[in-house]
Amino acid sequence: DLTIVGPEATLALGVVDAFKKEGLNIFGPDKKATQVESSKDFAKKIMAKYNIPTAAYKTFYDLESAWAYVQEQGAPIVIKEDGLKAGKGVTVASTLEQAKEALDIAFAIENNSVVIEECLFGFEFSLICLVHNETVVPLEVAQDHKCVFDGDKGPNTGGMGSYSPVKKITSEIIDEAMNEIMKPMASAMVKEGVPFTGFLYGGLMLTEKGIKTIEFNARFGDPEAQVVLPRMKNDIIDVFEACIDGTLDQIDLQFADNACVCIVLASNGYPVSYEKGFPIRGLETFKEHEGYYCFHAGTKFKDGEIVTNGGRVLGVTALGDTLKEARANAYKAVDWVDFDNKYYRHDIGKAIDEA
Repeated sequence: DLTIVGPEATLALGVVDAFKKEGLNIFGPDKKATQVESSKDFAKKIMAKYNIPTAAYKTFYDLESAWAYVQEQGAPIVIKEDGLKAGKGVTVASTLEQAKEALDIAFAIENNSVVIEECLFGFEFSLICLVHNETVVPLEVAQDHKCVFDGDKGPNTGGMGSYSPVKKITSEIIDEAMNEIMKPMASAMVKEGVPFTGFLYGGLMLTEKGIKTIEFNARFGDPEAQVVLPRMKNDIIDVFEACIDGTLDQIDLQFADNACVCIVLASNGYPVSYEKGFPIRGLETFKEHEGYYCFHAGTKFKDGEIVTNGGRVLGVTALGDTLKEARANAYKAVDWVDFDNKYYRHDIGKAIDEA
């Protein structure tokens, strides 16, 4: 009756177009609209054309000219490989040496291109919206922790944990983000002949010069979904169907006045190299506790048991009346689950406790 698409690669291959051609109900943007995520250059061109706030940038197709530009601009500077990189493929280079290394890696891939951006500084947050053409409805704000190690150190990952709400992001800031970025982007895509239906994810940064766009994604963020959806009061199927049917403007999205924290349990060595195939113990504990969730990411069923099968293995998630309580609950639940090679960050949402 209804297919909901999670992976960005599947959207980029045109699964929505294929289903629609067969008259099947599906939730997500079509192949052309998915370019907002599958091509960083595509997204930046639209932002530049319609004056949507983002970092200054240039796109390059060869190593020589890209390196010359980096030397001219200096560090810190951001190198983004174009195309889908599963939350990776972005280097925030604090030195020219790091930038050169990132460019060498990028251009070692045939027909690759890179977007080189000025380095923005500020407070990052995720604002995910339901979109149908020019109707844009925001969900609750979340913050994702991208770096693999505690203290936001190490390489970028697909996300090591998240929390919601984000107290620093006030209703005034959300209004600004909606009016300056999310609504104009949806409108721009309609004008460009690539109308968007689905989740439009805004990776945003609160800077001294206002809110800037870091990136757009064409689907619900991971692990942001894990902390936003448990707080939603609506039946999500009703919401999806309204989005598809063009009645999104009639939906009153409501969220509980609580908090949610997600801790990603990863395979040690992620995102570089890691072993998999280890049995996972303790998953049954979640069935005994209300307000606790264990979302599978990199697992598979093998020989009668669930084993690790990826870099990010599980999203251990818990609700609480406050962020501090939700964080304590989530870390308590982390101890319920065990597998060889288990790794996780110890400071997801830690600033909450210290605030």
